[in-house]
Amino acid sequence: MNVRYDVDDQAIAFITLDSPQTRNALSDELLDELLTALDAAAADQAIRVVVLGSSHDRIFSAGGDLKAFAGETPTIRKYAGLDRFPRLYRRLGELGKPVICAAGGDVLAGAFGLALACDLVIAKEGVRFGCPEINVGVFPFMISALIYRNVDRLKANELMMLGEPIDATEAARLNLVNAVVPADSFDAVVRDWAHRLAAKSPLLMRMGKDAIAATRDLSLPDALSALRSQLALALTTEDIVEGVTAFRDKRDPVWKQC
Repeated sequence: MNVRYDVDDQAIAFITLDSPQTRNALSDELLDELLTALDAAAADQAIRVVVLGSSHDRIFSAGGDLKAFAGETPTIRKYAGLDRFPRLYRRLGELGKPVICAAGGDVLAGAFGLALACDLVIAKEGVRFGCPEINVGVFPFMISALIYRNVDRLKANELMMLGEPIDATEAARLNLVNAVVPADSFDAVVRDWAHRLAAKSPLLMRMGKDAIAATRDLSLPDALSALRSQLALALTTEDIVEGVTAFRDKRDPVWKQC
């Protein structure tokens, strides 16, 4: 197995890349297991939050499987296999539950896109982010769309064309990570963020995330029209009533819908 799946007592699903001998290279096998794990988290109504991490102490993932790229597999099979990447990035956006990327090691190449497809990124001090593909004669085709949606054009070009990594502090300056955390408190901070997310209404969280996924690439008028409909639907839920009532009563809400 290349991916571990564990659930804690607060309904957090920890999906861990666990192929240290390959530096968690995004092989077809690992990607298939990762997609299966995400499907399991999406299907389990009890799961509130997903944390995507790595068992390797220095590498989150080195990115795509370069051996496979240069292998003798027929081109048509390579093309078909590449569908795993857009499926994965879409799955993260459409999961209906918040996903934290716990970047406890270097996040490189295709894994950079994986991190950018998550909702939140927490990085350990000293880890690096980058697109080194160009240095071995490959271009970061599959993640360029994600990079261009998260990084200013000239900096995006610099990352992809020079292939030089940036550290977590620079990634934070570019708004590519939410927090940079010392190594000795990294795991605790990741769990704290996950548990705070899990305390929110799962129904409204799902509706909000779905709305973001559906409207982020629309024109402003079309996005506002769609979001108006989503807000109207949200106003019919029991959780909005419970949330407002709990706020007025100065107590913790008890969410009624999943």
